[in-house]
Amino acid sequence: MSVPWPVRRSITSIQLLTQLGLDLGLSLDSCLHNTGLSPVQLASLNGEVEAQRELQLIANLIEALPDVDDLGLQAGRRYHLTTYGAWGYAILSSATVRQAADLGLRYHGLTYAFTRISLSLDDAIASLHFDDSALPPALHDFIVQRDMLGALVVVRELLGSTLRLLDVELRQPAPADVSPFIAAFGQVPRFGAPRNRMGFAADLLDNPLPRANPHLVSACEQQCQALLARHQWHQGLAGRVRQLLLQSPGQIADMEQVAGRLHLSSRTLRRRLTEEGTSFRALQDEVRQALAEELLAAGGLSLEEIAERLGYGELSNFIHAFKRWKGITPGRYQRGS
Repeated sequence: MSVPWPVRRSITSIQLLTQLGLDLGLSLDSCLHNTGLSPVQLASLNGEVEAQRELQLIANLIEALPDVDDLGLQAGRRYHLTTYGAWGYAILSSATVRQAADLGLRYHGLTYAFTRISLSLDDAIASLHFDDSALPPALHDFIVQRDMLGALVVVRELLGSTLRLLDVELRQPAPADVSPFIAAFGQVPRFGAPRNRMGFAADLLDNPLPRANPHLVSACEQQCQALLARHQWHQGLAGRVRQLLLQSPGQIADMEQVAGRLHLSSRTLRRRLTEEGTSFRALQDEVRQALAEELLAAGGLSLEEIAERLGYGELSNFIHAFKRWKGITPGRYQRGS
């Protein structure tokens, strides 16, 4: 089963979860155990990490704090609109709640959720669903609690007021103490339900938002598109192929060489890339284009040197390829940069 989250994500969520652990009396070493992260990396303001490292951190918190039934709720309260970067500013600048929901779900991969979030309408009730089917079973309760309350915090900050929920359903069994859940959701959830869900009045979707700014939402959406594309660059087998191609840009590897490094036959590699909606040649083009743009923007190399580094035997072949990618010559692109 494919997971509903990108392989890489901002380090911000790990910073928030680590601080939660520290606030609850854990050591930094306990929080970061087996994550492969150092305190120096944790201090990075703009870093990105593999999602698996965050899942390991969550597992560490659960193991170290087994008696805290509302651990996920405590985490969810820490995810404010401002922690989501361009995604947060995009939905904050939307004209209505409906536009914010559409945009937020479209770029769901830029949030810190591990559940698959969706919106449904049934007469006068709108529901946010949190599908936990792709989660490791031991992490279900924590992640669902965090993702649901984190979403509720975002909606409340978006509206600038409290959102009254009509009902709340959770698949987890009822805890001994339900008071933290009442404090979080304003009611006792229905525990042991077949799904994870929050329901609210559907007419709320047409409410105007106080910070609507069409110019800002457009600019932020462009940033979201670029960020999501960068995160998805590392996804699946295609992501592994891209990384191998990037390792030796001066001698762009052919399919047989890459397949060998992946311990696959070229036929299997071709088939699996087709299943992911791409091809080896398309990935070669993507890597060459990304490297070309980076080298042209950096300056210091002639067009002939850049063409050679990208594996083109003739400068004319590089110019032709670049015009196909960007619609302009590499020289003009470099002057613009």
